[in-house]
Amino acid sequence: MESSIKISTVIITYNEEKHIARCLASVEEISDEILVVDSHSTDRTVEIAKEMGAMIILHEFVGHIEQKNFGVQSAQHDYVLSIDADEMLSIELIRSIVAEKSKVTADAYRLNRLNNFCGKWIKHGLWYPDRKIRLWDRRKGDWGGENPHDKVILTKDARLAKLDGDLLHYTVSHIGEYIGQINTFSSIQAEVLKEKKVRATFFHLYLKPAYKFFLAYFFKLGFLDGWRGFCIAAGQAWGIYLRYIKMKEYQS
Repeated sequence: MESSIKISTVIITYNEEKHIARCLASVEEISDEILVVDSHSTDRTVEIAKEMGAMIILHEFVGHIEQKNFGVQSAQHDYVLSIDADEMLSIELIRSIVAEKSKVTADAYRLNRLNNFCGKWIKHGLWYPDRKIRLWDRRKGDWGGENPHDKVILTKDARLAKLDGDLLHYTVSHIGEYIGQINTFSSIQAEVLKEKKVRATFFHLYLKPAYKFFLAYFFKLGFLDGWRGFCIAAGQAWGIYLRYIKMKEYQS
């Protein structure tokens, strides 16, 4: 295992002027390179990123997984921190990464993501601890999964460790934004399922969404987050229903 490492932080963007400065400021201390892969934003995202010293690559969006893998492979260093523009590192997480850089103990690192929904941090339901692998040696894994829900898939021999601190995620600022996000993501998921020739059954359309709601709201204590917890659980259930009913519509 290496005694010290350099880290390339990779961020994919499209019209993220609302978030990008906060994100870049949080990774400055731990990054030896900051690479922003932008899908031809029409706002000030690229301008802000350049002003803050990030290297910019303009690249046509080809899917969440594909875009992130392009960024990872374009990085200068093998250890990569891959985060989204609407995320930032907590102070405790920054300290954990700084300490780890000088005394490497793993090939990849898992961390907790803390999500902010309509102005409040959500600490129950299926949203916390929202465990993610975001810092890893790219020789030991890459982005995989199914769009838009990507995940880092490691090689079998990769050593995995846990970092203290949270990755702070600013999800949506108002309910309308959440509804739009559910609609967009369910359409992407429906296309993936269509390509796999999955058939929508009674289980997919009714039982699976109901189970998701009860799991998130009751079993995982989502009700402790008040009306936001209910909205999140209902949205998760509705998103499942939408992905399968849209797929059924495509197949008809």
